[in-house]
Amino acid sequence: MEGLALQLAPNKLESSYVEVLSRVGYRNIYESYDSDIHEYLYEMERKRRPVINYIDKVQRGVTSSMRSILIDWLVEVAGEYKLLSDTLFLSVSYIDRFLSVKPMTKSTLQLLGVSAILIASKYEEIDPPSVDQFCSITDNTYDKEEVIKMEASILKSLNFEMGNFTVNVFLRRFVDVASEDQNTPNLQIAFLSSYLAELSLLDYDCIGFLPSVVAASVVFLARFIISPQAHPWTSSLCECTGYKPDDLKKCVLILHDLYFSRKAASFKAVRNKYKQQKFKCVANMSSPPYVPSVYFEDQ
Repeated sequence: MEGLALQLAPNKLESSYVEVLSRVGYRNIYESYDSDIHEYLYEMERKRRPVINYIDKVQRGVTSSMRSILIDWLVEVAGEYKLLSDTLFLSVSYIDRFLSVKPMTKSTLQLLGVSAILIASKYEEIDPPSVDQFCSITDNTYDKEEVIKMEASILKSLNFEMGNFTVNVFLRRFVDVASEDQNTPNLQIAFLSSYLAELSLLDYDCIGFLPSVVAASVVFLARFIISPQAHPWTSSLCECTGYKPDDLKKCVLILHDLYFSRKAASFKAVRNKYKQQKFKCVANMSSPPYVPSVYFEDQ
């Protein structure tokens, strides 16, 4: 275990460095190192992204629908054990990266999911659930030895590179900037952005976008839903994200379809979660059925 800890430590340190800077506020320390951190974040998200279209290229027994079912279940698992959203996003990134290199069957997909969230919880949580607890939540479909064996397989397949920069990492940066104009309530856009980001996990097509693109698209759509009459993109967001509205169009439209349940309608865990009062019931917010094309034109 000591050797494993040493192998994981550099990945934890590299992500923690950026996380500390981003959490103290974009306008404080962050600006002093803006270009360096920006370059590092965008470099690492490319290095540790899954293979696009891996289901067609690698998998034979796994479909995009099976993936969505698994992730919908993981949202429930995260809620049951009160896990951080970072843990959920990290576990999904491990699943997609693993499926990019290792063919799986339907019968072992849940084993992959529970082992991935086990690793992610060890990485993110102060007091992660035990292996036995994760076995229990599968109704003991898998025993402790099977989960530990799959855990080792994931770690080896990913070369112990467990420090992914997920949509959530970028979202924290972007939401700070999105809340700067006083027309957008900070808490409301934070919860709505989190909701849209978790919806994106369900959709296999979103793997085709870099996490930074998904995060920027989430903020774009959240601002549109809150204030449909105002242009959702600002010069500050363009500068912070590095993206123009046209760069985000395809992803925004997918997210909007998810929001209206025009995609992934049968998966309820994320939607039910964000209908709760503690998340300001953002899943119940109304929105125009379509995003005006003019909003995707350069300002």
